[in-house]
Amino acid sequence: MKKWEYLTAPLLIHNTKMILDNFGADGWELVQIVPGPNAENLVAYFKREKQ
Repeated sequence: MKKWEYLTAPLLIHNTKMILDNFGADGWELVQIVPGPNAENLVAYFKREKQ
């Protein structure tokens, strides 16, 4: 059975592509993006298979 680890990270609206590309390069898969505490921020949820 696969085991997963999860990560929650802030995501700045003006820099989303670079941030998402960096997490993707580290093996993280984006699961969901939700609104953050203010209009400038989002919160991204990621997962990847545990090694």
